[in-house]
Amino acid sequence: MRDSTAAPRTNDRPLADGASRDYSHKLDLFSRFAEPELRAAIAALEIAPGSHILDAGCGTGLQSMWLADAASPNGTLTAVDISEAHASVARSRLRDAPISASVEVRDVARMEVGPQSFDLVWCSNTLNHLERPVETLARWRAGLRTVGRVAIAQSAFLPEMMFAWDWRLETEITRACRQFYRDKYGLSAADTTDARNLVGFMRRAGFAHVTPRTIVIERCSPLRSADTDYFIEAIFNGYWRRVHSYLTAADAEALTRLTDPASSDYALARPDFHFLMTYTLVVGSG
Repeated sequence: MRDSTAAPRTNDRPLADGASRDYSHKLDLFSRFAEPELRAAIAALEIAPGSHILDAGCGTGLQSMWLADAASPNGTLTAVDISEAHASVARSRLRDAPISASVEVRDVARMEVGPQSFDLVWCSNTLNHLERPVETLARWRAGLRTVGRVAIAQSAFLPEMMFAWDWRLETEITRACRQFYRDKYGLSAADTTDARNLVGFMRRAGFAHVTPRTIVIERCSPLRSADTDYFIEAIFNGYWRRVHSYLTAADAEALTRLTDPASSDYALARPDFHFLMTYTLVVGSG
């Protein structure tokens, strides 16, 4: 495998990652939170022992480890990420992999993949960062072994349910988050409309057989520590901390109460807390 460019390029689309970006903790928060569903999705692929796997956009390598477990014994794993920091964490983690595993800092959108290289390409929550996803998928398809597959996944195609008792407030928060990110990156609504089209990307890339499956990640009390960590650190103090100015004063105050552990209205302490998130996996072959 070789890189088709001398160095990763990062300015092709506003949401592109770069070699200097580091959000390792956020990546681990999500993978630990969604671990039961992610492991089940990997298990459903029925990866044969001895498989050669490419984890394209490996992040911190947690999912890479689960893929390595599935390909054991005698498999190989190549984990690739454009971020130096993410790759460093993944490299440390994969030292304990049960199969031969390597981690490379490369731009998965441009790296060349030799013919008959992989039985499976796994790409989770990464394709939305790429400028030309169809071209990238076609390149991965060309590098598959006989009966090889590409599996691409993306979370949250449908709005999350966080406050089961208040659909209106959820809707306003979702609207505010989308507007915040459009403003941050200088995007129009049209700039983000194609990210959900995984089935279309696969078919335009030449896959004969395309199978989508949407998994529901569902949580209610009692919560695991990984759930609580994700909700507090990634959502309450992460995404939502930035959007109060996009809400009405009343909605911002309501959001503050629902996300404050000292409040009697704290959402995670309510007996009716019920969370839903989607994770869509699309597998292409042939």
